[in-house]
Amino acid sequence: MGHGYANLVAHATLNPGVIGAAAGAGGGDDLVSAQYGGGEAGLKPIYDRIVDQVRAFGGDVEFSPKKTCVSLRRSKQFALIQPSTATRVDLGIQLKGVPPAGRLEASGSFSSMVSHRVRLEKPTDVDAELIGWLKRAYDTA
Repeated sequence: MGHGYANLVAHATLNPGVIGAAAGAGGGDDLVSAQYGGGEAGLKPIYDRIVDQVRAFGGDVEFSPKKTCVSLRRSKQFALIQPSTATRVDLGIQLKGVPPAGRLEASGSFSSMVSHRVRLEKPTDVDAELIGWLKRAYDTA
């Protein structure tokens, strides 16, 4: 059993009913609402813009909300969206072989599940360049 499946089994055992909820019974929406509640409420338009743009890639994108972030998956995770501060959303992108440059930073301590991070402070930061990076990650997932 791989790490991901072992994590899923442990989570389901410790939190009965959560897996079914996240799969479609409203739990996923609740997790996203909790991420963007309170001081982070102003960041929700950034999240919404990313989701709208990524949905246009195809019907096979899976949005998997967790307690602190939302994973974007195809056959494997290609990105994650996380409200990191009250003023910033961090978008992690899996782009192996792409050197960090400008706002496309190395992920560093942000997450070991992605290779790069982009810091987003307003919806207009979700621009054509960013969507291009996400599309490239999606195409290789």
